[in-house]
Amino acid sequence: MSASPSPGPQWSGDMLDRPEMVEAWSTQLRTSLAEYVDYVSRIRRDAEAMWAANPPKDYGSFEAWWRHHKVAAPFAKLQEHLEEAVKLTFQVAAQHRRQRHELPAARQAAALARQQAQQAALTRGASTVSRPAQPRVAEPRAPAPPPQSKDFMDLVRGERRDRSA
Repeated sequence: MSASPSPGPQWSGDMLDRPEMVEAWSTQLRTSLAEYVDYVSRIRRDAEAMWAANPPKDYGSFEAWWRHHKVAAPFAKLQEHLEEAVKLTFQVAAQHRRQRHELPAARQAAALARQQAQQAALTRGASTVSRPAQPRVAEPRAPAPPPQSKDFMDLVRGERRDRSA
């Protein structure tokens, strides 16, 4: 019997907790989508040129135009949708960075400032008054060291190795 190959990294949502992972993923996705945009545009360009140079002899001018339109229009739509998907990768990365990292850090900083202001007010006030329990504020995450590779799957593999060690 042959040993079955070990499965690659398994997907889990916590892989996208780090901003550099999201950036690597969106960059890799953007690159792949851009390659498909180029592929579809080459096919569209060639199909349109072939049709224009070799219209079928038994078609009238309207029927030739209509069939050309039915062939070229789907390629144009595909190209538009792929180009829109490329643009959305920037939005996904920016939205993730804001919602998962920038806004929580701002909230933590505001809570820490409120807590320090309360403590300062209490120390200036009467020392005989009992102090209410202070809420604990989580320390902001320290930025991770810059990754060696910008490839998303390399980052995933590295994270899996770190967890297993």
